[in-house]
Amino acid sequence: MTSSTEPNSLDEAFAYCRVFTRSHYENFPVGSVLIPRALRPHVHSIYTFARIADDFADEPGMDPEERLSKLEEWQNLLDSCLEAPRGPVFTALAETIRQHQIPVSLLSDLLLAFRSDATTDRHQTFEDLTDYCRFSANPVGRLILHLFQYRSPSLGNLSDAICTALQLTNFWQDVAVDYKRNRVYLPAEEMNRFGVTETDLAEGRLTDGFCRMMASLIDRTRCLFEEGRMLPEQLKGRLKYELRMTWHGGGRILDEIERDGYDVFNKRPKLSRRDMVSVFGRSLTSASPVLPSHTKPGDPG
Repeated sequence: MTSSTEPNSLDEAFAYCRVFTRSHYENFPVGSVLIPRALRPHVHSIYTFARIADDFADEPGMDPEERLSKLEEWQNLLDSCLEAPRGPVFTALAETIRQHQIPVSLLSDLLLAFRSDATTDRHQTFEDLTDYCRFSANPVGRLILHLFQYRSPSLGNLSDAICTALQLTNFWQDVAVDYKRNRVYLPAEEMNRFGVTETDLAEGRLTDGFCRMMASLIDRTRCLFEEGRMLPEQLKGRLKYELRMTWHGGGRILDEIERDGYDVFNKRPKLSRRDMVSVFGRSLTSASPVLPSHTKPGDPG
């Protein structure tokens, strides 16, 4: 259905994306009630486009060539959607691109990240990982800014810092989940530095080295959150509060990892209902720093 040649009305196309979006779980709300009603369909169309491509990259039972082939077809559908959209996803997405002057390059960047997912399951350095986030996470923030008519390069840079921090936070909370899928987002250089092996990950060993490595990675992630801290304060209306919630929520996940003693093997850190209430309350008042005053960069000792 996603690449059908049958014509779809705009209403049908956006309805498809809305249902698809609501059927998928994420840590943070996508197109929530804080997003103006008129923009929610466009958030849904972008999300559906990206999520389906992400699923192609992780499709079980497929070899890398098959995944790349599906992603190449998705790229072709993106390239032609403004002239001849095929199926509900690209019918809706083309309208989103036209109405909000979305740079197609941002959507293509997401597909570059998914191609990387199809062929790469290890990352050597922290810098390699943040470079991956430049394509996998940062375009999402810039797309949202475009929907709200914010196109300043300085705002884009602040958004990049937050989006990279959110993506890294997701990696740290999903160490065990990702390893079961033969993916390791912990940088190999950091694992070597702290004496952590893949056997430790396979057996869920909460070693001293693993804890110190996680503390170091979390500190670096908090620095990125702090780098983007003032983005919500430079925006207006509902987006300001949506981004405050997302920003506070990311920081709270890092708090949970620390509170659990970095044991991401036996309990996946996530926001409880009480956490969500707290995050919501804080988002209404301020964007206070996520960097604890006692935090210092991790050291292998």
